[in-house]
Amino acid sequence: MFSFCTDPSLLPDWQWMACYLTTGKHMSIYWSVLTVLLLLAITAPAALAFGFAGASAARSRVTPLSWLGRGYIAVVRGVPDIAFFLFFVIALDQMIEWARHKIKCPDWDQPIRQGSDFVVCQAAKMPLGNAPQWVHESYGFMIAVFTFAIVFGAFAANVLFGAMRAVPKAQLETAESYGMTPRQTFWRILVPQMWVYALPGLSNLWMVLIKATPLLFLLGIEDIVYWARELGGNKTARFTDYPHGDWRMWYFLALLVFYLAFTKVSELVLSRIMARLTKGQATSGGEAQRKAA
Repeated sequence: MFSFCTDPSLLPDWQWMACYLTTGKHMSIYWSVLTVLLLLAITAPAALAFGFAGASAARSRVTPLSWLGRGYIAVVRGVPDIAFFLFFVIALDQMIEWARHKIKCPDWDQPIRQGSDFVVCQAAKMPLGNAPQWVHESYGFMIAVFTFAIVFGAFAANVLFGAMRAVPKAQLETAESYGMTPRQTFWRILVPQMWVYALPGLSNLWMVLIKATPLLFLLGIEDIVYWARELGGNKTARFTDYPHGDWRMWYFLALLVFYLAFTKVSELVLSRIMARLTKGQATSGGEAQRKAA
């Protein structure tokens, strides 16, 4: 905080605002922006990995594996996101604690499920009650990342599965006629070409993922939506040196600008990636580039 912020009530308006925007609580909303960006940076490749695995399984010639891939896509896409987030996080957390309970407390003689309560020994808690605050926050964040990856991985799997089927079958048959094994055909012919067909759908999915980051609030993580509501509410002089009225509209307007700017930058980056992928490919985008040249 600035050195002139010792007595905010005596400051002119611009200095008061500068001091207000640099308080400890405001630093929390700035850190929460980094939390959202970190979530996207980790979740996007993780969801893509889940999607690639699901799509590969769905097109497998092994029937049980194909059913598993198709079932993953159908079930997760068919459940509302909010319901899945609220249920899966609780179920995953309890599953981890149950497994730790069985290992660390084998002599426990009480039932774990006691009515609506889920009771395990203290050593099985995740994280432990005496763990530092950053451990609790990191654990909640990783649970959120895993949940996001599973949900959006199912949508990515559906996009990639369609992209794999869009690659001309004649090219796959030509590769096999040249003596390539199914594995070689998959990695050398199918996978490099499918991205051209998958990128439009993945681009939309990336935009949806950006808009879904406020769901962190439902998972107990103090994200930018939480802090915008917390800092923008009425503050009286009794509880703070910076009293103000209901400023939530301005905070949420700032969030609007942030998300619009972020999506615009994403559109520019994705359009460049699409232009690079379609160059020389037998697609409408590649044909347009060839004629323009």
